[in-house]
Amino acid sequence: MRRPKEHAFHLLPGWAGRGLALFGRRRTLVSGAALLFALLLGGPVAAAATAEPPIRLLALGDSLTAGYGLERANAFPAQLERALRGLGLNVTVENAGVSGDTSAGGRGRLTWLLGSKRAAQPDAVIVELGINDAFRGIDPEVTYGNLNAILEQLSARRIPVLLAGMRLLPHWRTADGERFEAIFPDLATRHKIPLYPFFLEGVAGVAELNLPDGLHPNADGIAEIVRRITPAAAELVRTAAAQRAHTP
Repeated sequence: MRRPKEHAFHLLPGWAGRGLALFGRRRTLVSGAALLFALLLGGPVAAAATAEPPIRLLALGDSLTAGYGLERANAFPAQLERALRGLGLNVTVENAGVSGDTSAGGRGRLTWLLGSKRAAQPDAVIVELGINDAFRGIDPEVTYGNLNAILEQLSARRIPVLLAGMRLLPHWRTADGERFEAIFPDLATRHKIPLYPFFLEGVAGVAELNLPDGLHPNADGIAEIVRRITPAAAELVRTAAAQRAHTP
């Protein structure tokens, strides 16, 4: 895969000399405006100020996450966010995909992505990495080590994770194909985290759901991925929300 945004109320001059009748009317107008202002503060404005911020879901991945060849609005993070919000979940999905990235690249970016302060870190992460390792002939043991390091770092920060697995179609097959595919269930078991077995389920090898290169999903392909992964992603968001609610 290639590497390719105090209100103030003023009386007009001269009104003071217009008599008590106007004074009473003026007082009513000012009081009404003040009441309206107070109602606004007690309504949506106040609610927005006190509402919980959305769950920040970070999508860490390669071109499949980044949206290679697509408008940003059609990329996986944007489509997933719309799907989750459609379920009534207060969430933002951040695009941390880099086209051409390997497990080593994702591992190298993670510390910066998480931030040095707890308030800056995401509430949950989807990890979708590894396919470029297979295409480049990287030893599955190396890929395993990088992904394990990513999951260990997230675990140390108590960040809920959904691991997206990868499988190799027959024409993608490598000599280490079986060892590569075993990485994901092994890691999910080791870290006791949920696994979405195959990120491209229902899309890989389906011509009408992919770009002409046959590797990257088109907008419809991403929509199919999102349709299938949304239940697992929604559970991840709910887990993160519950954890936040119980964190001092």
